[in-house]
Amino acid sequence: MAEQSDVITEDKSPNDENNRRGNNLNRYDSFDIESAKIAGAAAMVPFSSSVPFFGGGGWAAVMHLAFQSIGVVFGDLGTSPMYVFPSIFSDGIKDNDDILGALSLIFYTITLLPLVKYVLIVLRANDNGEGGTFALYSLICRYAKVGLIPSQEIEDHDVSTFKLELPSNSTRIASKLKSKLEKSVFAKYALLLSTMLGTSMLIGDGILTPCISVLSATSGIKEAAHSMTEGTIVWTSVGILVVLFMVQRFGTDKVGYTFAPILLLWFFSISSIGIYNFIKYDPLVIKAVNPIYIIDFFRRNKRDAWISLGGVILCTTGAEALFADLGHFSVKSIQISMSGVVYPSIILAYFGQASFLRENNSLVSSAFYASVPKKVYWPMFVVAVMAAIIASQALISGTFSVIQQSLAIGCFPRVKIIHTSTKYPGQVYIPEINYLLMLACVFVTLGFRTTTQIGNAYGIAVVFVMVLTSGFLVLIMTMIWKTHILVIILYVLIIGSIELLYLSSVLYKFDQGGYLPLAFAAIMMAIMFVWNDVYRKKYYFELKNKISPENMMEIVQGTRPPRLSGLAIFYSELVHGIPPIFNHYVVNVPALHAVLVFVSFKSLPMSKVPIEERFFFRRVKPMELQVFRCVVRYGYTDARSEEVPFEQLLFEKLKEYIREDNLEGGDQNENRNENDIEILDNAWRSGVVHLVGEHEVVARKGSNVAKKVVIDYAYNFLKKNVRQSNTVFDIPQKRMLKVGMTYEL
Repeated sequence: MAEQSDVITEDKSPNDENNRRGNNLNRYDSFDIESAKIAGAAAMVPFSSSVPFFGGGGWAAVMHLAFQSIGVVFGDLGTSPMYVFPSIFSDGIKDNDDILGALSLIFYTITLLPLVKYVLIVLRANDNGEGGTFALYSLICRYAKVGLIPSQEIEDHDVSTFKLELPSNSTRIASKLKSKLEKSVFAKYALLLSTMLGTSMLIGDGILTPCISVLSATSGIKEAAHSMTEGTIVWTSVGILVVLFMVQRFGTDKVGYTFAPILLLWFFSISSIGIYNFIKYDPLVIKAVNPIYIIDFFRRNKRDAWISLGGVILCTTGAEALFADLGHFSVKSIQISMSGVVYPSIILAYFGQASFLRENNSLVSSAFYASVPKKVYWPMFVVAVMAAIIASQALISGTFSVIQQSLAIGCFPRVKIIHTSTKYPGQVYIPEINYLLMLACVFVTLGFRTTTQIGNAYGIAVVFVMVLTSGFLVLIMTMIWKTHILVIILYVLIIGSIELLYLSSVLYKFDQGGYLPLAFAAIMMAIMFVWNDVYRKKYYFELKNKISPENMMEIVQGTRPPRLSGLAIFYSELVHGIPPIFNHYVVNVPALHAVLVFVSFKSLPMSKVPIEERFFFRRVKPMELQVFRCVVRYGYTDARSEEVPFEQLLFEKLKEYIREDNLEGGDQNENRNENDIEILDNAWRSGVVHLVGEHEVVARKGSNVAKKVVIDYAYNFLKKNVRQSNTVFDIPQKRMLKVGMTYEL
């Protein structure tokens, strides 16, 4: 979760540094070093471009995920034929050859952006199987020291899944770019803010996708039943949206299995109708594969052609979901389903519609439903409505994924993450986000009422995410992949210039609904930046005021508190050292339990940490104190709530550690081992108390107005309205004691 993120690295003593440089870490090395290591990590297969799928089962697993991905990832991209041509020709078709120009634009846009860019290139830039803007940012931060978030340690590089499979060749350009990014504070903030913007825009997509998809599908009722009013269509759409969000709690696995057959039927239907229309009306639209028709289209229409690009780009809606939803599936499965089913189907659908419109110019406002043969109209309408409902799933699942990633590195307020599949750890559900998305979709649908203005808003959200993804991808190609400079220039000239051209077009419609995603993004970025900024300040405060093991001994020997029976678990965010709140606790409650364990939660940049290696302990000297430090390591797809209660797991792992810790040293250590185990067992039987630090943060005296607003009002408002750490980690309420302390930041 956001509050259990990694930490910055404290200075090591010379001895620690010498130990770290050795070939192997012995058991007396720094606790901080060893807490970053996973002994079994080398046996775990990292997610990378070279690993086509996760889990066992070989190609059976790949095809299983490919089938599911059709029902979750491609609904949005697959239903775009319902509204693209009406959006391009919003003022009608002025020249019959304009249809060929528009079709040529659609063909090359779908081929270059979703297929070439996302499926063949961007999917390779995954972070241990996770996709989205945060995954790209994470890759860059792991290679270059550009992260502002205190989520990494030097020792994290020793974890196998942290390491990047880098080309052996080192280029001067890569070295220079890395050096400039690491030295520039502006570049570091720009990368973080760009990441937040991309994530915010993707969440905006998660709101707009259901609205435009469902409204487009239900508008088909009006084509067949002219007495149907706009209000009835809008309220029907609202009812469908509510049902869609209600079924999210069943998880991507069940939703994917339920929706995939429907989407397969949809792709078969639109491709079949496309072939039928292509043969019946004008097979010569095949000429649109010649890009000369794009040039002619711009020559005839000039400014209007540029404006129409805002409608053309809607043919790529859902392309960003291919990457954002990667954590729910795998690279190979998405590549197979896109190349083998989705791409051919939508291309045939667009060519069929264009062929129909060549002889029916006046029906462009309802091109999709008008081109459906009358004998199959109502069956196709039913399939279209179901497909539109499913189309919303791609961005909803993607929203859950990117928020989970942002939580792991402290960029989003605490929310509950529910893992909905035991087989595929990337499949998650977030109740709070789900209901907020539902409310936003309902308000947008009721407020805009038509697909035209929603389409204007949608285009801005889609293109912004694409441009930001390309920016991050160029950095990765240059620094990490060390791609030849000519290939990078070619990518920028072709893909980059196309996306910037589309961005200029969609921004033209800012006042016609285009402001909506930017407003969403501004709100989301404000929330993320405030939370992350104060989170970092709070962590630096704790790190600066931490209690070292030596100070711990002085505190205990100075106060000589009486020992109470029982086991006390003290939760903290600090991995390095003992948090300052402990001194506050001892001063106000001058008594310690028989056994005290300081627990810190740490997110490692890997997908999963085995339970048997999740707990890492170290004893605080003198040993007679019976005080231990523990780091609980999680990957960012690990469930925080275990099947076995956390306190029981902690007790069992601590007992194992004590046994192993006392193995060396002969009879004296054997006696101490038996004594320590007996003390721990007695403490367990006497009862467990959970001590949770409750920090109140305020701006210190003399702070400027902006800092006071951010800390005293914005952050504290968010903190009061999100889940507390004890609810996120299922800490028993009856045995929990909160220890309060004020941090002046």
